[in-house]
Amino acid sequence: MSPPDDRTGPTGPDTAGPDTTDDRASVSFGPGGSVMMVEVTRGPLVESRHRGRAVVADARGRVAAHWGDVEAPVYPRSAIKPLQAIPLVESGAAEAFGLSDVEVALACSSHNAEPEHVSRVTAWLERIGLSEDALECGSHLPYHAPTAEAMLRSGKAPGPACNNCSGKHAGFLTTALHKGEPTAGYIEAAHPVQQRILGVLEAMCVRDLSQAPRGRDGCSVPTWAISLGGIAVGMARLADTADLPDARAAAADRIRRAWGGEPFYIAGTGRVETAVMQATRGRVLVKGGAEGVSCICLPEMGLGAALKIEDGADRAADRALIALLDHIGALDDADPEPLKPWRDRVITNRRGFEVGMIRPATGFPG
Repeated sequence: MSPPDDRTGPTGPDTAGPDTTDDRASVSFGPGGSVMMVEVTRGPLVESRHRGRAVVADARGRVAAHWGDVEAPVYPRSAIKPLQAIPLVESGAAEAFGLSDVEVALACSSHNAEPEHVSRVTAWLERIGLSEDALECGSHLPYHAPTAEAMLRSGKAPGPACNNCSGKHAGFLTTALHKGEPTAGYIEAAHPVQQRILGVLEAMCVRDLSQAPRGRDGCSVPTWAISLGGIAVGMARLADTADLPDARAAAADRIRRAWGGEPFYIAGTGRVETAVMQATRGRVLVKGGAEGVSCICLPEMGLGAALKIEDGADRAADRALIALLDHIGALDDADPEPLKPWRDRVITNRRGFEVGMIRPATGFPG
């Protein structure tokens, strides 16, 4: 039986949330309850340091490991796009419009706007009777430097389909069309599309978000603050669907299949998410977001994880993600080649000299 589409808070025994009291007394917290996670060297010295927080949990809210205060709220940004995609599948919209796994992956993506990404988004919109003008995400240059350089040389301005969130927004539009809802204004918090997503986030993360701080994301949709513990539980419930209603469990299965099966469309060339999923043949699912947030979904282990770098630095978030996956043992059978650029983060200067490295800080994630 499918859960209702309207916003509903969490119910049942999961509402207690993660138990984060097991070993907190032994954790050395820094400002804001964070711990040292990543350091950047130059020559023999550590030149910069990045603090953060992280947690690993199962679908029942039991914490397997944590670093820092994991119940302080954070904006999860794009790291929770796979959760935001649940209504697209659960509502029947994906099936009604014949979406492929590539398109479901794009709904979960923060893509590079390489030509393949943009062409698939625009073709999807055309098939449902819309143009990219219907996208309310705004425009920016492609993340993929060669694509951006080619666009600048041609004098062509990026359109909304070049926005890294255009696949997510195409999913929102598809759901609105299927439900007979207005497509204009789908980015507003009061729109049924966003209220439906809010209900999914509350149920999956097992958190009441009715009083949660709310901001506006880079692509203009609402972003509700959720604790890292809640986000990790949401990812674990996506991994282990035993306690989910049938329709939601089926939607989670479809999203995981697309997420792991089409890693290029989740991010793209030179991106850590794509590399991890290629290296693990889709067994380890990861998704990054702005301001140093990353999420992990581990179906074979029945675990979810979330991390936040306090200063929002991507270089630290990417390295901390690999360190955390190594610690969990999720990369034990991975192909090491795709991961080398992130595991061995050598810093070179403009002459190509190796001058330092980005590495996990002592004690993280030990």
